[in-house]
Amino acid sequence: MRRTGLLTGLLLGLASLAAFTGTAVADDGDGAEKAPTEAGTSFRTATSIAQEQKATASASTGDYLYWSFAADSGQRPTVKATVDLPEAQARHGAQTWRIDVYDGLRRRQSCMYGTQARTVAADAAHVDLACTLRTVRAWSEPWANDPLPGTYYVRLTVTGLSDTDLGVPVSASVEAASKEIGGAAAVDGSLSTPLVPGSTVSADDHDWASGWWTSRWVWTGAGAVLAALAGIGGYALTRGSGRPGRIPPTV
Repeated sequence: MRRTGLLTGLLLGLASLAAFTGTAVADDGDGAEKAPTEAGTSFRTATSIAQEQKATASASTGDYLYWSFAADSGQRPTVKATVDLPEAQARHGAQTWRIDVYDGLRRRQSCMYGTQARTVAADAAHVDLACTLRTVRAWSEPWANDPLPGTYYVRLTVTGLSDTDLGVPVSASVEAASKEIGGAAAVDGSLSTPLVPGSTVSADDHDWASGWWTSRWVWTGAGAVLAALAGIGGYALTRGSGRPGRIPPTV
């Protein structure tokens, strides 16, 4: 009975750990906000968007369009942009469009994969671009250019076209979304504050910054419980049923 009680208690503890994990990593979304319908024209005026929120903007060919979003450690952001071009008869040649992503220190971040720049013919209806960044790290050496938690800027612009096409109206959309890499990308260290230019740590920063929690705690706790179960099981198998009846008790 004692063994059964111990095993039951440990199993209940494992279930509680799983429930706590689910609660800790769950997103308590308060409902989607209205997506922005304009873009900034510089880093300082970049329009802030939430991840998985599709923002739109109307502009003229040749404008620089800027958006910003927050990314946390363990996330691998992908930025996608689409430019809807005017009618073919209103254009005079091919166009090349490009997106670039910068971190909170305005360092340009390289793309792991995705079509960051694309040239389309004069009769193309739209341009699709994408950039998948490296996984955001919780900490990095000062000399490194690793992605770190904080603000990321998206810049969309045309880099090649006929001069006669400058100023032609276009519409654009952009969206940022992340794949959660979790404990596989965790490191032993963290930034004191996220890279958010022009501000200090505030309540808004903590709305998306993960802090000390990573999925490595889940595996560590689960491993400890399984090790305890294995130890109890091994003890139960090796202790036997007690003193044999043929051996008299000691005085």
